[in-house]
Amino acid sequence: MENKIITITEEMAGTRMDKIVSKTCDLSRTRVKELLEQEKIHVNDQLEKGSYTCKVNDTITVEIPDNQPLDVKPEKMDLDIIYEDHDVLVINKPKGMVVHPAPGHLEHTLVNGLLYHCDDLSGINGVLRPGIVHRIDKDTSGLLVVAKNDNAHMALSSQLADKTCHREYVAIVHHPFNHSYGTIDAPIGRDPKDRQKMAVTEKNSKPAITHFQVLQNFKDYAYIRCQLETGRTHQIRVHMAYIGHPVTGDDVYGNGSPKWLCGQCLHAKKIGFIHPDGRYMEFDSELPDYFKKLLANLETQKTEI
Repeated sequence: MENKIITITEEMAGTRMDKIVSKTCDLSRTRVKELLEQEKIHVNDQLEKGSYTCKVNDTITVEIPDNQPLDVKPEKMDLDIIYEDHDVLVINKPKGMVVHPAPGHLEHTLVNGLLYHCDDLSGINGVLRPGIVHRIDKDTSGLLVVAKNDNAHMALSSQLADKTCHREYVAIVHHPFNHSYGTIDAPIGRDPKDRQKMAVTEKNSKPAITHFQVLQNFKDYAYIRCQLETGRTHQIRVHMAYIGHPVTGDDVYGNGSPKWLCGQCLHAKKIGFIHPDGRYMEFDSELPDYFKKLLANLETQKTEI
């Protein structure tokens, strides 16, 4: 257990308490929120919300529990590692692999493979998500970056929050377009009618923006490139379904697809970020075989945009 005491100065006064704790204690906002929920943070010996506005001479005490032993077991896997150094890993995840464990599903995830590969992952996101800064869906293939220490995790998380991390996807969606570009600006939250799904909704939602470009129209489908400005759960799948172009093979937000379409066709093709040492790095992955196969099947159905 580590205890930290913060005395609010004139320069710090007027700032939200959770922001001060995050910056002073070198903790992520998510971790601060967890500590608040666990009643590990007090202001002048009183419990306060994270939004509390600090005043001069306020005293904040923060109890930071020791890291819990990991319940997730390492597993030997043939990971497709695109890049690795002492701070970050860039992984090309195959379709069908879950990124991190969840209660009742503690095996055969990317995290299990990462724990076998290295034992120096960041612990900011807790015992079930070591190193995981962002994730992609089980049935989405492609690139994601993993943090190997807490400093790298915070640097990468801040870029995601500031929208300075470049993430580019390609997808095959239902129905051709009559325009070449578009932006979907529609908030996403839990579906009020089905808590297992996300939806475009004004209720308890967060802003979500997806930019897309049509690369090729086919008779009944379109091949598109999507760039994320925000990173909401299932964002591309929800947004494309919202405008009437669901991702092919998406049984949750679309109407499913014939088996020859190879399942959900969404691939995280490119990622760019500023390395913790200050360098800008960008990685591009080749289309996986399932995606190439579908494009080849559609090749004879090309139409003009």
